[in-house]
Amino acid sequence: MSRALNVPGIAYGGDYNPEQWPEEVWAEDMRLMAEAGVTMVSVNIFSWALLEPSEGTYDFSRLDRILDLLHAHGIAADLATPTAAPPAWFFVAHPDALPVDKDGRRLSYGSRQTFCPSSPAYREAALRITGELARRYADHPAVVMWHVHNEYGCHNAECYCDTSAAAFRDWLQDRYASLDALNHAWGTTFWSQWYYDWDQILPPRATGAVPNPTHRLDWRRFCSDALLSLYEAERDVLREAAPDTPATTNFMVNFSFDALDYWRWAPELDIVSNDHYLQSTDTASEIDIALSGDLVRSLAGGPWLLMEHSTGAVNWQPVNRAKTAGQLRRNALSHVARGADGIAYFQWRAAKAGAEQWHSAMLPHAGTDSQIWRDVVRLGADLRALAEVRGAVGTAEVAIVWDWNARWALELPSQPSAELRFLDLVRSWYEPLWRAGVAVDFVRPDADLSSYRLVLAPSLYLIDDEGAANLTGFAERGGTLGVGFHSGMVDANCHVRLGGYPGAFREALGVHTDELFPLLPDERVRLSDGGTGTLWSERVRLEGAQAVTSYQDGPLAGVPAITRNAHGSGTAWYLATHPDPATLAALLDRIRTEAGVQTVREAPEGVEVARRRGPDADYLFLINHTDRDAHIPVSPEATELLSGKPATGSVTVPAGEVAVVREPLRG
Repeated sequence: MSRALNVPGIAYGGDYNPEQWPEEVWAEDMRLMAEAGVTMVSVNIFSWALLEPSEGTYDFSRLDRILDLLHAHGIAADLATPTAAPPAWFFVAHPDALPVDKDGRRLSYGSRQTFCPSSPAYREAALRITGELARRYADHPAVVMWHVHNEYGCHNAECYCDTSAAAFRDWLQDRYASLDALNHAWGTTFWSQWYYDWDQILPPRATGAVPNPTHRLDWRRFCSDALLSLYEAERDVLREAAPDTPATTNFMVNFSFDALDYWRWAPELDIVSNDHYLQSTDTASEIDIALSGDLVRSLAGGPWLLMEHSTGAVNWQPVNRAKTAGQLRRNALSHVARGADGIAYFQWRAAKAGAEQWHSAMLPHAGTDSQIWRDVVRLGADLRALAEVRGAVGTAEVAIVWDWNARWALELPSQPSAELRFLDLVRSWYEPLWRAGVAVDFVRPDADLSSYRLVLAPSLYLIDDEGAANLTGFAERGGTLGVGFHSGMVDANCHVRLGGYPGAFREALGVHTDELFPLLPDERVRLSDGGTGTLWSERVRLEGAQAVTSYQDGPLAGVPAITRNAHGSGTAWYLATHPDPATLAALLDRIRTEAGVQTVREAPEGVEVARRRGPDADYLFLINHTDRDAHIPVSPEATELLSGKPATGSVTVPAGEVAVVREPLRG
């Protein structure tokens, strides 16, 4: 059974909310979508109150006209279930469905996602409207994909009400089967937390001291699974009505959202899609785009869809900045370079009222006499020129280990240092690879690693036995493994691995640490290679490894800080501190060179390089983030797709511009 997206080329569009506008505006929308090259829009995302004005009473007449209009103009519909925003009548009838925060306050309706994920009343109502929608539009010719809900967990990832408590207990019973097993996993002999009855277990609500770490970790796992079960329930209703139509829901990889374990979610989606927004405070946001795109491609196992990003400013940051000249185009094509087969924005037409009235759109408040509109039209032409790239995959010899359980556990209270942030640590290792033009995949700890030369684990505080054996076995079988500090320290239950640090990786790394010396904020330790370390230091003893770099000052002067160990037929590196960016870049360059990892293409500093591989050609994306023209060597048989011109041996990418080069397949 095929559930592929039936839209030719690289899909292009955005969230379309015609219900916010008089119907006479819709004709102009169709004309301008054609001008921009729009091929697919998401509709109905927040329309529940209009579709079901009272319980069990439906009015689909407006949505009928919208879908018919789109089909008449050759625009495909990604039809959403409207379940992210239940109507007011639902909460009046079911006030217990409103979420409760950890301090015990029940929140009110009046925005979006104001429901408890474990509420039976919400589930029943959500599946009822989903069923009505599915049966009515299963065969509508405009509908090419189901858009389930919207940004699961964005505002209600955790609810601490009594209904959630009961659901949490059910989840725990499925996980542990017995209270003895749970008490052992949670270490409840500490602080007299032993449970004698399942009903004694509560969510980790606000309490007077530090919560039990495993209790808190299991709660995060439960909350992710609770929302996943809602997605699966809606998806199954849609599949029953339209078994060949693919279903998706929009992830939120990065921008500080960490509520859901997307490794568990991704296999349940027919097409993986993601929302990505720039942070105004990020001075190198192009790196965040690339990291996010590589991670989403890895979750998807291939091409994916960018379901939302912005043409300019957003409305939800303290200061919302417009994009600079050429940034809209560079951002979008960077996502395509990292595997996106669709580019969409929030939203088509900028709202004049409501909570997101100051969020940019494809058609801004200023209308077509605007730079955003000219950029949107140009991007549409670019994507048409790149139609043949659709379906092409990434190529990488380097994998970075990413695990949501490790992220959650690392950022629990009462760590040796509260300064450690999973995403910051991963990005610090990713950035020099990005700058060097090295292709990167992201993997689970238990993934098949056989296609990689180099696997890096910048931050893997929690690791289960299977994942640890997989990573160390990769090195033993001839691969190169790089491990960051404070990794391998605890097992899947957050229990410290005894016998010395870094726990699960100690033998493979050939080191033994007996005590940790985390550094204070802004504290630095000099390193013997001339660099400095921040965040962390530890008393490392060599047990087979060689010292590559040592601490030069402080209480650990002379102690190894970076080590290299022969493990089996491979190599395992350990970084027992956080080197400054230049030192880390030089070290990773050495590690990946020794591992035989090549760059995608040599390019001047500041030029992003990525490659997608199709069955008959390579597609080289060259994105110039500098204010200088760049010249990059390419195949003599190459063609630059955006201009349609031959590129015989080299291509010039003007400052701030993009080139996409088709080349014969390379080895």
